[in-house]
Amino acid sequence: MDSLNVFPVPDGDTGTNLYLTMDTALDEVVRLHTAQGILGTATLVEEARSLSRALLMSARGNSGVIMSQIVAGMCDVIIEEELTEVDGPAIARAFTRGAELARASVAHPQEGTILSVADAVAEAARESARAGSDAATVARDSVTAAEDALARTPEQLPVLAQAGVVDAGGAGCLLMVEALHRALTGDWNEDERALHHVTEDLLPRTSWHTDTAGADGLTFPAGALPGHAAVNDPLDAPAAGLTGPAFEVMFLLDQSDAERVGMLRTALDGLGDSLLVVGGPDLWNVHVHVDDAGAAVEAGVLAGRPHRIKITHFATQIAHQTPQEFAVIACAAGPGMAQILTEAGATVLPSAPGARASAGQILEAIRRTGAGSVVVLPNDKDTLMAAEVACRAATEDGVDTAIVPARTAVQGLAALAVVDFDKGLRENAIAMTSAAVATRHGAVSIASREVLTWAGSVSVGDILGIVSGDVALIGDNLTDTATEVLDRLLSGGGELVTLVCGADADLDFIDTVEERLSKKHPEVEVVRIDGGQQVYPLLVGVE
Repeated sequence: MDSLNVFPVPDGDTGTNLYLTMDTALDEVVRLHTAQGILGTATLVEEARSLSRALLMSARGNSGVIMSQIVAGMCDVIIEEELTEVDGPAIARAFTRGAELARASVAHPQEGTILSVADAVAEAARESARAGSDAATVARDSVTAAEDALARTPEQLPVLAQAGVVDAGGAGCLLMVEALHRALTGDWNEDERALHHVTEDLLPRTSWHTDTAGADGLTFPAGALPGHAAVNDPLDAPAAGLTGPAFEVMFLLDQSDAERVGMLRTALDGLGDSLLVVGGPDLWNVHVHVDDAGAAVEAGVLAGRPHRIKITHFATQIAHQTPQEFAVIACAAGPGMAQILTEAGATVLPSAPGARASAGQILEAIRRTGAGSVVVLPNDKDTLMAAEVACRAATEDGVDTAIVPARTAVQGLAALAVVDFDKGLRENAIAMTSAAVATRHGAVSIASREVLTWAGSVSVGDILGIVSGDVALIGDNLTDTATEVLDRLLSGGGELVTLVCGADADLDFIDTVEERLSKKHPEVEVVRIDGGQQVYPLLVGVE
């Protein structure tokens, strides 16, 4: 979605901003409800109230602020009507309120943007509800309307047609509506997604701000490699002579009132464009693009107490110069693994099934290193997307980043073993990726729910043998299943086997697996690690 971003400023961060807006808000809701002792038991109204305020505080960028208002409007319907469940008509009212609030928040609304898509969603939801549709059907009809509206955005906004893309914020709105439909239907496994249908044919025309593949499948964000420039990148020109205001200014404002906020809105409207002032009555989120960033902040001081002030220079953001200090962020699912990764020189971030590190947490960890170049080791396939978003956001701070696609702890260990902290990002990232992808990996786990897999139907309590991330066999004995996993991994050869023991793993089980391994494959060296991870009694790596 970042690669679609050409309006209002082609800074390639809309997708990142939308993701972090929602991700940070959800983290805040979890934190707040944990402190209040209502995590998992909060009412729908309590959830809506907490989410609405959290989004106001976490909103990033132009589209992030607008999206926060769409969701805030939806939350307002739930709060005002004290809903305990949401049916088709309630979804229609929520979408309508969200679209209205979003449009009202923009000083000078522009068609062909997220606003147009939100309006189309609301209209379709109302028509579907009038026809007597249930919640899932209203959501489905809204997805269809969002697809159509997004596809029309290049006709409404010439800059999109010129670049050959649809609107990035509108794509985010479609993704949100599609997520609601999937949450209502439980259908998260379709091969094709609505967003894919709308954007797939448009993306190849846009060569700028795409990812650059390095050796062995390594992916670098565009411009991340020292000395690297994206091919045919039209952002190179704006970096030297960007049209429009030079700065994006954002801050939260409190200790104010409606009258002074109105005066602030008028003052900022005279200073620049892309003005958004949302929230109230005790907290506002302010966003504007200006040439005089100091004047924008001073206007905020006159209106109340501005805080969390963020000023971004667009040209610097687009074409930043990268320092060379180097650090590694590594996610760890257990205390034993965390200790090993720390001893190897990584900055460790706790991340485990059910409590995986969010993009906001990874971004904060990157910032805390103080390094100018950082490699991130997710060590879990479900954390890869969060790591990608965090790395893109880190470029706003001038931090050069790369993600090593380590999908399990054993691949992370192999990658970290080849790090040379005296070298730079490129050399380390290539070496680490080579080590990670060369490590075959497997695991054993105990099924906690019924599910259909490639290996067959799984019942609660079955032993799952996992090879390269997929369930490859279903057994009834931990030791036998682990032995079979190792045999499959070693069928292509191997010199070193790493056994990472889980928190609740029985030592006799691990001893037996190691004994069988030594007998069947005496040529293999075995390293045993107390990882302390949950869910997986044993993780296995073969190098």
